[in-house]
Amino acid sequence: QVQLVESGGGSVQAGGSLRLSCVASGKIFAINVMGWYRQTAGKERELVASRTNTGFTSYSESVKGRFTISRGSAENIFSLQMSNLKPEDTAVYYCTWDQESLAGRVPTRYWGQGTQVTVSS
Repeated sequence: QVQLVESGGGSVQAGGSLRLSCVASGKIFAINVMGWYRQTAGKERELVASRTNTGFTSYSESVKGRFTISRGSAENIFSLQMSNLKPEDTAVYYCTWDQESLAGRVPTRYWGQGTQVTVSS
């Protein structure tokens, strides 16, 4: 129903910045929640940022003040601006898209394939 494609991952040195982007396609609805998760081997997947279609944003404590989630010029595009990166930010980052299903009005979460972010000291 909804497909997500991330881009922008890469390798940077500590203190650097990186911008991840996500493009949603398919049967997308105006009422939605955009999000970014990250996961490192041996750790649970962590929600780092989210944004509702109304513009409300939320961040995990570990990234607050350094990461910013925002929508692009179109409602199906959003990004995660990461600044002052630290080695502990190294992870696979996934974008997500939450919306109701077509038939049952059941909230459904869609996932991107993930993009690697590596921060070296």
